[in-house]
Amino acid sequence: MAGGFCDGSDDAPAGIEALLKEAVRRLGERDLLGQAAAHTFGLLPDRRGAPAHDRRKTAAAVYGVTSERFRKHQEPQVIQQLAEAVLTVLREPPPLSGGPGSTGRSPGPGAGAQLPGGPGAAGQSTLARSGGSGRSGRSGQEPPLRVDSVPVDAQSTFTLHVSPIELLRDIEVLVSSENVYLEMSKTFRPTVSGALRLAAAVRDPAGEIVDDVLARELAAWLRAHGRPGLPIRPGTVVPTSPGSLAARGVRRIYHAAVATPLDDTYEVRPESIARAVSACFTLARAERDRYEPALSSICFPLLGAGRGGLAPAVSATWLRWAIRDELVRDARWRVHLVVRSREIAEAVGAL
Repeated sequence: MAGGFCDGSDDAPAGIEALLKEAVRRLGERDLLGQAAAHTFGLLPDRRGAPAHDRRKTAAAVYGVTSERFRKHQEPQVIQQLAEAVLTVLREPPPLSGGPGSTGRSPGPGAGAQLPGGPGAAGQSTLARSGGSGRSGRSGQEPPLRVDSVPVDAQSTFTLHVSPIELLRDIEVLVSSENVYLEMSKTFRPTVSGALRLAAAVRDPAGEIVDDVLARELAAWLRAHGRPGLPIRPGTVVPTSPGSLAARGVRRIYHAAVATPLDDTYEVRPESIARAVSACFTLARAERDRYEPALSSICFPLLGAGRGGLAPAVSATWLRWAIRDELVRDARWRVHLVVRSREIAEAVGAL
C-alpha cells in the first residue's frame, strides 16, 4: 500500500502523507520547488487542513509572486514535479521495515546516507580531494572533488565531479544547459552556460575578450537554420567548438536547449532532459570518428537545476535514467557528471 509506506487501508492516509513528504524530500526541502510543494499539499505541521486558497497563497509567497500568477505559472510545474517524484519513489522496491514507527523506507541523505563506496559499501568508489583532509568547508573555497565509479547500472559507471565545469580537464565533450533561444547566460552569472562562455572566449594580451566564441557560433547556427529570435524544440542539442577550452583538452561543447523562458522564470520539463541526453549521444556518435583519437568522454551538468527550477535530485534522476539507456545501446563512452557542491554530490550518489 502507498509504495510500502503503510500496511493496509486503515493507515493509508498516513502512508500517502508519508509518500508525499518523501517526494518533497526528493525535490529538495530547501529548494523553492520542494517548499512550494509542501505548502501546496499542506504537508507542514501548521498547514494541515488549511483551505486551498490559503495554501496557494503561502506557496506563492515562496516564489515571491501573487496567488494568481503562481496558479498560472509555477503551480502546474510544482504539481507535475511532485507527481514525477512520487512515481520515482514508487518505482523503487521498498526496503525491509525498520523499528517501531518506521515507514519501511530507508533514511535519506540527511539521515546518514553514504556515497557508493563509502564505509560499509560493497563497491570501490571514493570521494577524493588532492591534498585535502576530506572535510567540507565553505562553498567556493575548496578545490574540486571527484567521486569515482558511481553506479549507473550493474555494468556501467560514471565519474562524479564536484567542481566548476570550466575547470575540468581532458574531457572531450562538455554539455552546457541553454534556453530554447540558444541565448547563453551572461558571463558574470554563476551558471554553467555563463562559465563556459567566459572560459571559452578568446582574449587579447591585456585580457580583453576579442572573440565570444560560443555565443558567436550559436548565433551562426541560428542564422543558418533560419531561427534567429525564434525558439527551437526543447531537447535540441547544438555543437560548437571549445574555443579557449581546447587548452584543457576539451574538443566540443554541446549546447542542450532545455529551458523555456516564462516571464521572469524558466520552465524545464524532465522529458526535455531525456531528449537532450539522447541527442548528445547521437551527436557524439556521429562526430566520434572525425577526431584522432576518437571522441570517448562526455560530461553533463545537472540540466535544468539552476534557474530552470528543477530540484537537483529530479534532474539527476532523469539524467541517470537517460544515460543508462544510452550506455545500454553503446557502452564505449566514459561519462562524467559535474555538480558544484559536496551536498549535491552526496544526494546524487545516493539516488
